[in-house]
Amino acid sequence: MPSHPLRVAVVCSSNQNRSMEAHNILSKRGFEVRSFGTGSHVKLPGPAPDKPNVYDFKTTYEQMYNDLVRKDKELYTQNGILHMLDRNKRIKVRPERFQNCKDQFDLVITCEERVYDQVLEDLNSREQETFQPVHVINVDIQDNHEEATLGAFLICELCQCIQHTDDMENEMDELLQEFEEKSSRPFLHTVCFY
Repeated sequence: MPSHPLRVAVVCSSNQNRSMEAHNILSKRGFEVRSFGTGSHVKLPGPAPDKPNVYDFKTTYEQMYNDLVRKDKELYTQNGILHMLDRNKRIKVRPERFQNCKDQFDLVITCEERVYDQVLEDLNSREQETFQPVHVINVDIQDNHEEATLGAFLICELCQCIQHTDDMENEMDELLQEFEEKSSRPFLHTVCFY
């Protein structure tokens, strides 16, 4: 078992739904967790699929919330976006971009393969300093409220199992295989170094 709590990063595209739901659950379970997005901008559903609300990563959840209330409170209440932003602003001030964070983690969990590829590209482009391993694991989670909740509980269960392994480096593949069979979801896994 690791001598310190697992340092976990959960990453989706905009640091709004999937990563924030997992961040919320993991932090309540005592994990040292941060959440991120990898996109160039934060995108939230708009009045039509081709008209998303686009924000800079520097925009706070409170500012997004107020902007959407001003634009169409009824629409964004009905589709759950205001509820999601309300949850988010209780967890942290604003979304964060993974590529701008230089902190080290034991485990980086991504919520879709495209994000997994972006995280690997970023980690592999960094200069190795400590040669500490970081396990990057992808769990495909659809970007809707229900799947984000189910995915967050799956991520939490995975983190709890990893936290209780005696030898994370040697037990990871077997553990992920068990989770794949149990959840009927494919998991991707790569080890990078800091």
